[in-house]
Amino acid sequence: MGMIKTFSSLVLSVMVFWAPATLAADKDAAWLHYGGDQGGRHYSSVANINKENVDDLDVAWVFRSGDMETHGKKMENTSAQSTPILLPAAAGESLVYCTPFNRVIALDPALGTQRWQFDPKINLQGDRTFRCRGVSYGLDVNTSETQACRHRLYVATHDRSLWAIDAKDGKVCENFGINGQVRLYGKEGFVPGDVANSSAPAVANGVIVVGSAIIDFARAQAPRGTVKAFDAHSGKPLWSFDPLLNQLNSGAANVWAPISIDVENDLVFLPTSAPSPDYYGAKRPGDNHYANSVVALNLQTGKLVWHFQHVHHDLWDYDTPAQPILFDWKKNGKTIPALAQLTKQGLTFVFNRLTGEPLWEITQQPVPPSQIPGEYSSLTQPKPMAPPPLIDSFLMPDDAWGLTPIDRSDCKSQLEHINNMGLFTPNSEKLSLMYPGSLGGPNWGGGAMLADSGVLLVNINNVAFTGQLIPKQKDAISSKKDHPEAGKRMRVAMNGTPYSVEIGSLKSFLGIPCNPPPWGKLVAIDLVKGTILWEAPLGSIHEMGPVTLPFHVDWGTPNLGGGIATKGGLFFIGATMDRQFRAFDVSNGETLWKYTLPVDGNATPMTYQYKGRQYVVINAGGHAIFSRGAGDYLYAFALPE
Repeated sequence: MGMIKTFSSLVLSVMVFWAPATLAADKDAAWLHYGGDQGGRHYSSVANINKENVDDLDVAWVFRSGDMETHGKKMENTSAQSTPILLPAAAGESLVYCTPFNRVIALDPALGTQRWQFDPKINLQGDRTFRCRGVSYGLDVNTSETQACRHRLYVATHDRSLWAIDAKDGKVCENFGINGQVRLYGKEGFVPGDVANSSAPAVANGVIVVGSAIIDFARAQAPRGTVKAFDAHSGKPLWSFDPLLNQLNSGAANVWAPISIDVENDLVFLPTSAPSPDYYGAKRPGDNHYANSVVALNLQTGKLVWHFQHVHHDLWDYDTPAQPILFDWKKNGKTIPALAQLTKQGLTFVFNRLTGEPLWEITQQPVPPSQIPGEYSSLTQPKPMAPPPLIDSFLMPDDAWGLTPIDRSDCKSQLEHINNMGLFTPNSEKLSLMYPGSLGGPNWGGGAMLADSGVLLVNINNVAFTGQLIPKQKDAISSKKDHPEAGKRMRVAMNGTPYSVEIGSLKSFLGIPCNPPPWGKLVAIDLVKGTILWEAPLGSIHEMGPVTLPFHVDWGTPNLGGGIATKGGLFFIGATMDRQFRAFDVSNGETLWKYTLPVDGNATPMTYQYKGRQYVVINAGGHAIFSRGAGDYLYAFALPE
């Protein structure tokens, strides 16, 4: 590791491409990256809004992108996931975000009025959900201060282009790629929707790293999930990394979640997904390295430094769903550069991010074998000794839940007749428990670190799913969705295999989940002590029934989107299926403030201070999976002036 640190120090001293300390007096006070910082901590040291005054928080401004008017019916197939960033003063000090159709919009941070927009005019073909989680900023020292595009924004689009535009006016950087864009598709070809992009590129030290979002479930050999790196000035290719290089009969294992970078040590951390097909692995024997892993590469060369696989031979679609979180582990007078990785299974793994050494011991737990002919599932799966699992996946018939004895009896009967051997129960031709389901547990919203305290706040789904492998005679038509829509089951083809698979939530005849609530919750974890500090329900079901109730019922809801923590002792989050934007007390999970948005806010919020006033901003546009309506709103909140 000494050679790596020496090399990265040399690169930094020669290139001096990225110097975050010069952008703000306190790096935590700015929100210059999707996750607040390059390590995805989702934390701000701004504390003007705090536990004592948050009840006075009110709408400062509302901006509408115009997508509802422009795209009409296509809005039903969108998810508004973008988290804005605030540019430094030298770059124009605009608040910048992207719409689901990859339009980049710059706003006045105080007024919410538009300054400029950039429209890449993406190819709208295909059935994949349109989404854009954010744009990335980079300072190009190879461009002089008097030239355009010294301050750049990078966006990776749905139709697989990487664009560089001037952060000050949104005009393309013509010396980047060809007229400002680099086409990302390669040997996999290009079919609109088969391969897309959702998360913001990762940019540091003169390098851009881009993952991909690859179609799930449809066929045995999906496109390759190759991660690509480019020169941030010219767009020239630098290196690529294929997590499944030696798995010729598979594909995917792509990186669709946000990527993290340790700028000082010149390391990039990739959260890789499941190999294809997601629920049948007979044609991809072995552990399928480096799928379902966190992978550390040298940022300049793409060479492997270390990796850890949290699911061997995945049969459950347990992608690595969230950005690796970089923080300082402080214990017994020592400080260790650390990385925390959340998984869909509800597990939290913590490592020395320079070496990959686990900071909590990891054991290999025996798991049930597959009963499918030709399928050789892994005999064990990794589990950390601490912290505890965020979900108790042990769900027996006597644990069944219901509003009445009748629907509880229905759930109990279902649990008595399904294949259920706990976490990592492999799918079979008999209906099998999947708990948690493919949405998690944690998902792309990730977690929020309370400074460098080692305390992590994370929102999770807590709904049991079931799955079943269904023999087929020929290739079938697959669902057009990424995951089951709320309350529905989904059959997907897995063409090229002997099976289709049907998945969906485990619910009673009333449509209510069979596992006890809360069905969404917020959890506070002390990563250093290895303990759960508190839990709180996240979401109210008052709008989820056939009739909207006039009061909240805080049993938690499925949720997608993340939260942010602040020095003011607050945790802000939307994410739920009730249109609420909430502020929690980070010390105990008490709800201190909430606001009803016009549609669900399934995006991660952000906060910034501008001209002495703190703002909290969230994108409210709904999510196609939840089928609760779409919108094109960006809401900013502040205390009264």
